[in-house]
Amino acid sequence: MSDNSITSRLYPTRIDIPAEARVQIVVLLNQTLAATSDLKTQAKQAHWNVKGTDFYQLHLLFDELAVELEGYIDMVAERVTALGGYAFGTARAAASNSILPEYPLDILDGKDHVTALSDRFGLYAKHIREAIAKTDELGDADTADLYTEISRTIDKRLWFLEAHLQVAEIKAENGKAGTTKTQKIPAGVK
Repeated sequence: MSDNSITSRLYPTRIDIPAEARVQIVVLLNQTLAATSDLKTQAKQAHWNVKGTDFYQLHLLFDELAVELEGYIDMVAERVTALGGYAFGTARAAASNSILPEYPLDILDGKDHVTALSDRFGLYAKHIREAIAKTDELGDADTADLYTEISRTIDKRLWFLEAHLQVAEIKAENGKAGTTKTQKIPAGVK
């Protein structure tokens, strides 16, 4: 955030989370607010500009993603203010404070949009998981729970996006189903 006096200033509140912890949580929530707003507009960019044989299904999917993210924008901003903080929810705040890379403005093909959104949903999911741990560490189980709720949906939506990219190669051998090419799991990972 551009003005440290505003980002560290809190409204008076009777919430029993110490002010030092609330300042850190509010800064994190505002970073999430920026990223969520940015991701929503990137999903809309894909929605408006997707072309190709899967146009209709992707057009609908991308719009559904944006609508879900809009709900999280409101939840995150309201949590900021419930903790006594100032929510920074303008488009300019989102653009200058988002953790996400700029969306490519020159793509049209459905697969390219799915790839771009998958990359960004993956980064966003990582941020959300880190925020769960941080807010729990700061003693704010409610905010950690909010992040957990967001995380479950984002992981599901990342799965929906990646399913368009995960093409299994099936080789037929004498009319029988062959092998499926999958990602090798490193040793020691269960």
